[in-house]
Amino acid sequence: MQDTNCSCFVGTIEALQLLAKDVIAVLGPQSSAIAHIISHAANKLQVPLISFAASDPTLSSLEYPYFVRATQSDYYQMSAVASIISQYQWREVIAIYVDDDYGRGGITALGDALAKNMAKIAYKAKLPPHAGRTAIQDVLMQVNEMESRVYVVHVNPDSGMTVFSAAKSLGMMNSGYVWIATDWLSAVIDSPAHVDSDATEHTQGVITLRQHVADSGIQQSLLPKLNNLTRKGTRSSFSSYTAHAYDSVWLVAHAVEQFLSAGNAVSFSANQNLQAIKGSSLQLDSLRILNNGDKLLEKVLQANFTGVSGQVQFTLDGNLIHPAYDILNIGGTGFRTIGHWSNFSGLSVAAPEDLHSVSLDSTTNDMQLHDVIWPGQTAEKPRGWVFPYHGKLLRIGVPLRTSYNEFVMQDDGPDGVKGFSVDVFKSAISLLPYPVGCSFVLFGDGLKNPSYSDLVQKVSENYFDAAIGDISIVTNRTRLVDFTQPYTESGLIIVAPAREIGSNAWAFLKPFTFQMWCVLGLLFLFVGTVVWILEHRTNTEFRGTPRQQIMTVCWFSFSTMFFAHRENTSSALGRFVLLVWLFVVLIINSSYTASLTSLLTVQELTSGIKGLDSLISSSSAIGYQVGSFARNYLVEELNIADSRLVPLNSPSDYARALELGSGNGGVAAIIDELPYVEIFLSKYCKFKTVGQVFTKGGWGFAFPRDSPLAEDLSTAILTLSENGDLQRIHDEWLSGKKGCESDDSELGSNSLNLSSFWGLFVVCGLACAIALLIFFWRILFQYSKYNNQVEVEAAIVNRPARLTSIKSLISFVDKREEEVKNALKKKPNGSQQARIGTTEEASTLPLVQSS
Repeated sequence: MQDTNCSCFVGTIEALQLLAKDVIAVLGPQSSAIAHIISHAANKLQVPLISFAASDPTLSSLEYPYFVRATQSDYYQMSAVASIISQYQWREVIAIYVDDDYGRGGITALGDALAKNMAKIAYKAKLPPHAGRTAIQDVLMQVNEMESRVYVVHVNPDSGMTVFSAAKSLGMMNSGYVWIATDWLSAVIDSPAHVDSDATEHTQGVITLRQHVADSGIQQSLLPKLNNLTRKGTRSSFSSYTAHAYDSVWLVAHAVEQFLSAGNAVSFSANQNLQAIKGSSLQLDSLRILNNGDKLLEKVLQANFTGVSGQVQFTLDGNLIHPAYDILNIGGTGFRTIGHWSNFSGLSVAAPEDLHSVSLDSTTNDMQLHDVIWPGQTAEKPRGWVFPYHGKLLRIGVPLRTSYNEFVMQDDGPDGVKGFSVDVFKSAISLLPYPVGCSFVLFGDGLKNPSYSDLVQKVSENYFDAAIGDISIVTNRTRLVDFTQPYTESGLIIVAPAREIGSNAWAFLKPFTFQMWCVLGLLFLFVGTVVWILEHRTNTEFRGTPRQQIMTVCWFSFSTMFFAHRENTSSALGRFVLLVWLFVVLIINSSYTASLTSLLTVQELTSGIKGLDSLISSSSAIGYQVGSFARNYLVEELNIADSRLVPLNSPSDYARALELGSGNGGVAAIIDELPYVEIFLSKYCKFKTVGQVFTKGGWGFAFPRDSPLAEDLSTAILTLSENGDLQRIHDEWLSGKKGCESDDSELGSNSLNLSSFWGLFVVCGLACAIALLIFFWRILFQYSKYNNQVEVEAAIVNRPARLTSIKSLISFVDKREEEVKNALKKKPNGSQQARIGTTEEASTLPLVQSS
């Protein structure tokens, strides 16, 4: 057994000396740095290296196959730390670590684990190995100037306590700070030296981790032996490292026993590469390769027994199964366990071994921690960050507008600015649980509206600490800064000139297009004719002289428009057609009434712009507000030529350009954001919006990326919205600005055309076609029977039958239904000869005659 005192140089020399003595396995080292070095030798000599303390996750079984980690990897410990940080919803931490393999590997694993939980390491503060108090204080003063107040300390025990001692002297162990130490601190607390030290005095409120060791009978039997060693003057106590060291010895013993039992012999062979430098005074030729070392390694990795630390069994990647940690909160003269973490269940107040026997669904309520006493002896969760300005005021950029000053304007008051957006910001700031000093700085020359994209760029460059005002939240800006929750809705909409049409004498014709009127007239006549055909043989109201019947068809056709027809339908087919037609007429009447009402009460566009598509396809000039994102949207997203765009600065410029029109140096329409348009239309009622808002968005306040103030202000804005203060501020500045709101502001009403009703017309046409098909099929069937009977009667009276002709068919169709049925009921005989002949002569009636 060799004690290297964690010296890489001494450890490497002594490890090589041990390997030169033909050892078949090496236990240790405690240092990850030493393990990195001697793992190379273990690989070449094929000697298993079992470490119960080297936790650096970069010691991979892929790179060092003969390295066996008989303790937990820091990969899992850092996952536990990330879970704690996620539990309390902190987004950024500062990592304080020792600059060696152990520290770098652990912090790298921490960064990866935090990224999975949407958090990150804001700053990595590295300490040199064996750093003195002065160097540590310099690092702590540097990180104390930063925003984050959550510190993760991953160092060696020799310098770790100095970190907390220096932090206390700098006032960094007070309320508002969060300190999380990895398991090095629990090892210090568990050590015998802790009994007479002031370690807990400097670490009040600190959270630390300790590898979980379940209570067992083996552990209880080991404690008396450790106590006996302590009485003999040997400093020893039970800790997780003690348990893993004890189990490592048994691990090697079991593996060697199984190795020998399998018939393997312990033998060595020379390393040819080392033999080549045999003349060296280092005597490297004494380092020999363990024959069958791979088989011994296999027996080690196949271990499966219950030790002091729990189940000793390895995964495929060479780590112990069931990694778990106790989470401790230091307070008073000791510590208390506030929860546990395992890779199976995450955070929990229940012991990990209890959770392995139940399903994850039943442990949902346990996914938490007990209350923590934080630094400063407070149970309130620290915010985790502060302003790093140390009394300096936040520089808030405010656009210096020349129009629409209801939102932002310069003021002679102490703040220098006022407006709707400014009042919302001040109200939100007042809801924060901490004071925030602000200094408002105007942005712009005062001659025209400034570029809001340039203002956002200044925030991303840290020229401003934030920017407020009527700033639209758009994609290219969110790539530069973080925005708060929108405090008002916005979006682009079209404004165009409009005129009244209520005084037009022919307005009653506008609901339908000319083509629609023509089709309706023909359809009325067509349906009237179909009903006449279906009713003519059975209904006396549809018979008479040709003049009377034409008048009947016309009157019946057009009177159905008002449901005022006097003629009753008696046939089933006629009623069927009339029912379908009346339904069509009902829809047409309703559509006409609604369209006419709209046309007589609203305005119509004079520019011919019906919506966004027609505006894009035209060559007309389009106006936009100076400084707005509308210009970039029109050019980059809608591919509108820049030559068509006209910059406008004020509402009066809007009105003048719209009145002139596109052909006279003005514009055909203006595209601007909805809040501006609402104010513009409240002053100029002869202009109206066209269509709907075609981009959805809102206005928010801009902050540098990852600024926690943006998140807190978003919560404050939601509070303003819920308690009604946001609406109150809106009414104070913008109520009364909508004088034209009683008018319907959306334009673009068009005459109804065939495309709106073709479905109804098809249904009506099909109904008429079906009725006519059935009617004529019945006519042909009756005519066939009737014609056969006439031929029989002709044979009885020895008179030749006349051939069927179109004229006789038409004459038959014109007969009354009752007359045809009576004729078909008669049976011809000799006594009826003369009368039949008379009837036959009478059957050749004119096409249309009176009944």
